[in-house]
Amino acid sequence: MTPLKANTFISFMLLFVLLLLSGRAVSQRRGRRITPPVSQVADSLQKRDTLPEDQVRRDTLPAVAPKKQALDAPVTYEATDSIVFTQGGIANLYGQGKVAYPGSDLNADVISMDMDNSTVFAHGVADSLGAVKGRPVFKDGDTSYETDTIRYNFKSKKGIISNVVSQQGEGYVTGNNAKKGSNDELYMKSGRYTTCDHHDHPHFYMQMTYAKVRPKKNVVTGPAYLVVEDVPLPLAVPFFFFPFSSSYQSGFLMPTYMDDSNRGFGLTDGGYYFAISDKMDLKLRADIFTKGSWALNAESNYVRRYKYSGLLQASYQVTKTGDKGLPDYSVAKDFKVVWSHRQDAKASPNSTFSASVNFATSSYERTNIGNLYNAQAMSQNTKTSSVSYSRNFPDQKLSISASGNIAQNMKDSSIAVTLPDLNISLSTLFPFKRKHPVGDEKWYEKISIRYTGRMKNSIRTKDDRLFKSNLIRDWENGMQHDIPISATFTLFKHFNLTPSVSYTERWYTRKIAQDWDMASQAVVKDTIYGFHRVYNYNASLGINTKIYGMYKPLFLPKKAIQIRHVITPSVSISAAPDFTSSHYGYYDTYIKETTAGVRDTVRYSFYDGQPFGVPSGGKQGSINFSISNNLEMKYKDKNDSIRKVSLIDELGASISYNMAAQTRPWSDLSLNLRLKLGKNYTFSMASTFATYAYEFDKNGEVYVGNRTEWSYGRFGRWSGYGTSFSYTLNNDTFKKLFGKNDGKDDKKKTNSEEGDEAVDDENAGGGLPEKKTKKATADADGYQAFNMPWSVSLSTGFNITEDQSKPINRESMRYPYKVSLNALNINGNIKLTNKWAVNFNSGYDFNAKKITNTVFNITRDLHCFTMTASLAPFGNYRYYNFTIRATAQILQDLKWEQRSQTQTNIQWY
Repeated sequence: MTPLKANTFISFMLLFVLLLLSGRAVSQRRGRRITPPVSQVADSLQKRDTLPEDQVRRDTLPAVAPKKQALDAPVTYEATDSIVFTQGGIANLYGQGKVAYPGSDLNADVISMDMDNSTVFAHGVADSLGAVKGRPVFKDGDTSYETDTIRYNFKSKKGIISNVVSQQGEGYVTGNNAKKGSNDELYMKSGRYTTCDHHDHPHFYMQMTYAKVRPKKNVVTGPAYLVVEDVPLPLAVPFFFFPFSSSYQSGFLMPTYMDDSNRGFGLTDGGYYFAISDKMDLKLRADIFTKGSWALNAESNYVRRYKYSGLLQASYQVTKTGDKGLPDYSVAKDFKVVWSHRQDAKASPNSTFSASVNFATSSYERTNIGNLYNAQAMSQNTKTSSVSYSRNFPDQKLSISASGNIAQNMKDSSIAVTLPDLNISLSTLFPFKRKHPVGDEKWYEKISIRYTGRMKNSIRTKDDRLFKSNLIRDWENGMQHDIPISATFTLFKHFNLTPSVSYTERWYTRKIAQDWDMASQAVVKDTIYGFHRVYNYNASLGINTKIYGMYKPLFLPKKAIQIRHVITPSVSISAAPDFTSSHYGYYDTYIKETTAGVRDTVRYSFYDGQPFGVPSGGKQGSINFSISNNLEMKYKDKNDSIRKVSLIDELGASISYNMAAQTRPWSDLSLNLRLKLGKNYTFSMASTFATYAYEFDKNGEVYVGNRTEWSYGRFGRWSGYGTSFSYTLNNDTFKKLFGKNDGKDDKKKTNSEEGDEAVDDENAGGGLPEKKTKKATADADGYQAFNMPWSVSLSTGFNITEDQSKPINRESMRYPYKVSLNALNINGNIKLTNKWAVNFNSGYDFNAKKITNTVFNITRDLHCFTMTASLAPFGNYRYYNFTIRATAQILQDLKWEQRSQTQTNIQWY
């Protein structure tokens, strides 16, 4: 090879090497990821540095020993702008740089990575206006940190962070300078803890002198004080401890201080929370006061997915009021049991179990400290509880249900208990139907039979005597069996004939004989215990049909097409013997003789007051007449589509005649009307018209005679009517009634009502939630749209009855009617802004002529605080309450509360 050719070859190789080395330092574009081992990058840089400019032979390069791998896994990095390698093993990432190592991620606009030392340094970039963008967001495991700058070593997992922000539980921990330990803990000086999501400038925070933060576990600090709106307050603590957990954990429940004029100073709702498992928990709380009152409360929630869920609560309290030794001193011992159980519908298709128990002693709600500012709970007069179980056996066509019910009257402490109330029913059976029918159905195959059985055990007493009662002597019990047999036949293709026979039997464990005691002038009762059987039966025959009428309207709009009138007449005959006859032994008589020598024969039943009653007296042979009308119209709408509307949904009347009755055989006439006045409202009215007229006896007193109103040429006497109704007014009420709504308003609801409302969202880098602001809605003139949601609900009712306290009209033989109005209840709410809300509840009692209990509640959302003011100026329970408390659940004890004294403002029963 000639020298010229050798020089040419050497120049070519030198150029190739320079191009190769320079190509490793060119910019790497978006979407490309480079994952070289750190030692490999260091070797290539070392080779480039050791190349003298005047040496060109490849075999003269000194050998470099490979370095030991610094990390256990490769570090991946990328950037959207460029990656520049510098002498010394430094890689600079510009433009949304990202460095990832197993378990750690770092995002920032500028990242410098020292590949030899496994260390990174990151910071943001300030724009022309001074705003810093692309701040470092470091994620270690499940914990994210938002910082100004960060220096971190991947191998030792230690770092130094400036202006760190870390979300822990419901709050944020911020610090100017912090050290990150190898176990993810943070050591900081002059840090802050706040639950306000404006963590860069919070409305309030706890200023910490020294703190140790264990992410997802707890925060422990030295001395700390409260700062509100950048104003330090003289509220300090020597230390505080905040635990964090994503799962349930046991812990103490901090009590609330209270000053009550009846009980004295006290602590309420303090206790301990037991996180037993993911399916059950237990909360134990207690109250204690300086005057001796105390209370214990246990509450447990339980759930089993796809099976059931529920709540069980038990409370016991001792309330001491007044001063011991003085006449006003009293001690009340009360308890309360609440149990709510719900079964998933898919858990067992053939059986259900549910419970809704709310049992308490009569004075519990009035003495419970938690109800002193709850007028609704204190004025509650009745409580009901029930537990029920049902089971179906589809193959046997049998169903069984059992329930227990308790009804309490808190005003007079009376209680009614039914335990158990057992029902057994057998579905309709056709005993004569052929298993393999051939030909037409026989008439006897239409005969059906059913069975219903019910067992009931109940008592009515006072709540303090319930557990002292005797099951045999104090409880009322019995069982009833109903067996109806019926069939339906078609006559002349248009009439349905329905004969039926019904048999009823009752089993009782006692009967009561009565007699008159002449000496005491009172009825003497003798209870006879044993098994007593009471039965009755009746038979009936009914016939009904439907008559259809179609005609075109003459006086209705042209859009009307046709009116259909459906008439359903029905006639039935029923008969039953006289069960007051001595042959059955259900009734007896005794002679009532007064001191004046007047003797009266009194008829009574041995089974009066029993759970299922006694067969009615007198022979029966009744004919029942009823008729029902339905009126519908078809019409064309503006699009010429045919629609149907109900003019009269139902107009019916019924009356009966007892052929076996000696006097007054006709029953009262019953009328019912139902009109559909709109899509959401149906008007219903049911009333009766008395058949027999008023008459005067020999003393001039009014009584119901034996002559009908018809015999006097008058229609039946109207007995009156009663109903109740409610209506709600809101923003859209008048638009729907008088305006047009084209649906545009619904589309505008996507915008915020106020421009200062902040919404949390996750940013693209996976860091802390960033605040975004929605623009306020503007009207056509460019002004902010006015929108103030409100609603007012009104409910009341009225009754029209005969006023028999006034003299009767002798010409029409009618008493004047009086109208009595039920109490008018008003409740509503108005949202003045997104932050201000007002709701109220009031009413007027027309009978007592006074305003009912009135309560106003005003709420102000202070972002991370909530202000609530309650005022009850009218009614039996008058009070006020003003509270400012932190919104976060973990800081529920951070509050200021001012209440009215309870002694002079609450009136007990």
